[in-house]
Amino acid sequence: MGAKETVDTAVDGHKIAVFSKSYCPYCKAAKKSISELGVDDVVIFELDNLPDGTQIQEYLLEKTNQRTVPNIFISQTHVGGNDALQAALRNGKVKELLAK
Repeated sequence: MGAKETVDTAVDGHKIAVFSKSYCPYCKAAKKSISELGVDDVVIFELDNLPDGTQIQEYLLEKTNQRTVPNIFISQTHVGGNDALQAALRNGKVKELLAK
């Protein structure tokens, strides 16, 4: 499966999809917040541990105009990085997206 298929399948097939790097502190914070939501259908890709991680990150840039990680999707909607996730948690947007 190519980078496009990996990303699109993850985003379309899961309630939450996170593209992360295992050493990234912002990714760790985002994954902690997501785990606290108690959502079962979460997929996380650690791009630094995948042979095609660079290609996935390049496709994410094309798809979202964001190259940084974490890159988070909830209910097929691009949320953004950790700052955007934290803001969406505070303003109720995450709850709204999860209800879709």
